[in-house]
Amino acid sequence: MQSRIFLIDDEQDFLESLERGLLLSGFRNIRAESDPRKAAALFQQGESADIAIIDITMPGMTGVELLDRIRSCSPATECIMVTAADEASLAVSCIKKGAFDYRVKPLNLEELLIVIAKALERKNFLEIQRIGKQKKIPDLLYPEAFAPIITQSEKMLQIMKEAELHAARKVPVLITGETGTGKELLAQAIHRASSRAGRTFTPVNMSSMNATLFEAEFYGHTKGAFTGATQDRKGYLETTSGGTLFLDEIGSLPLELQGKLLRVLQEGEYFKLGVSRPLGADVRFIAATNAELDKLQDQGLFRKDLFYRLCGAWLDLPPLRERGEDLVLLVEAFLRDGDASHGSGDIEEPAWAVLSAYDYPGNVRELKSIVQYAASLAKGKSISIHHLPAYVTTAISKKHRVAPSLPPESVAPLADVEKDHILKAYRYTGENKLQTARLLEIGLNTLRRKLQSYGIV
Repeated sequence: MQSRIFLIDDEQDFLESLERGLLLSGFRNIRAESDPRKAAALFQQGESADIAIIDITMPGMTGVELLDRIRSCSPATECIMVTAADEASLAVSCIKKGAFDYRVKPLNLEELLIVIAKALERKNFLEIQRIGKQKKIPDLLYPEAFAPIITQSEKMLQIMKEAELHAARKVPVLITGETGTGKELLAQAIHRASSRAGRTFTPVNMSSMNATLFEAEFYGHTKGAFTGATQDRKGYLETTSGGTLFLDEIGSLPLELQGKLLRVLQEGEYFKLGVSRPLGADVRFIAATNAELDKLQDQGLFRKDLFYRLCGAWLDLPPLRERGEDLVLLVEAFLRDGDASHGSGDIEEPAWAVLSAYDYPGNVRELKSIVQYAASLAKGKSISIHHLPAYVTTAISKKHRVAPSLPPESVAPLADVEKDHILKAYRYTGENKLQTARLLEIGLNTLRRKLQSYGIV
């Protein structure tokens, strides 16, 4: 996702020079306008931008007037004011009216890039705050990037929106969550939603790294750099240049290697084995772990400074047991994506009851494996409880087993058992009648009559 920058200045030479400098610095979505009145009209018509760089002294409308218009029409746009006059009172006035910063011409491009980065950082922070306060989560701007993630869970939708906002930034992202929750899937989505989407996404399992392997794999080497180096080899940092490096299981990286990774993160450079000069590391880092890094830090097994560097943004994925509303969607998707000859897509009620009650310690990945296993056994027929893996049905039978010592009078009437089962399914689907009826494999009108008899409208 490219940051959108709008340049407004009546000096055409300055506009062209600034646009050229920003393009060379990696920005692509840039619009330039020399008439402030036309720029104001565009914003009033719905134009939006992440950053607006506005000259203060322009004919027809001053930059301060334009600032008021933009703040009124597009309050999320961060405005940077520029002028040839270095006047403290003017700078204070602009800041009070909502400008992010005030710069004096001639502009130093490196300093301006720092200001732009800070402005984008604040914009991102404020947008994430707004998401948490809003009743309705804003729609994704790039839904195609997140299309492989199947969910209707409010918690997941919020995480995806936050991930999209982080995608526009250059800071590292840390993704945590239990095994099988989809950490790599989210990392790929962040990559696709970023300005690096057309470049390489490289996943690396950090648990397999040792000292020799780390330097060879990450840094690369030249021929003759060490015994056995018979030819030049590019490392991950070189082959992923301009793209995203996904560091999976980062909590498993040996402590002695964490300092080497930290240096790359801090300095943005590395030494290829056999080369004496440093090379730039133009990669976006996304790390993931199912480990509790705070406990590893307390045990001295994970560096705090590395944690802070990796945690430019932190996304924590919920386990499947906290995403009950996603179960039907996921099962349908896994059945649809499988071999059509493996199953009809129908699941009998007892099998649904087991799938609904199971805790899924392996989360979405385990659910997919279970569904595909059952569909393979069903061979075109409806999936029954007998098609589910034995370990799943055994776990459920143990979970709900009645103790042999219970007296007969403690057994509940069938009507009460049915009521309890229906209400559990109703709560499980978030009180969604249609999904509950599908889950129980009964008619919607039948479910409504049952709920009415329980006093639920």
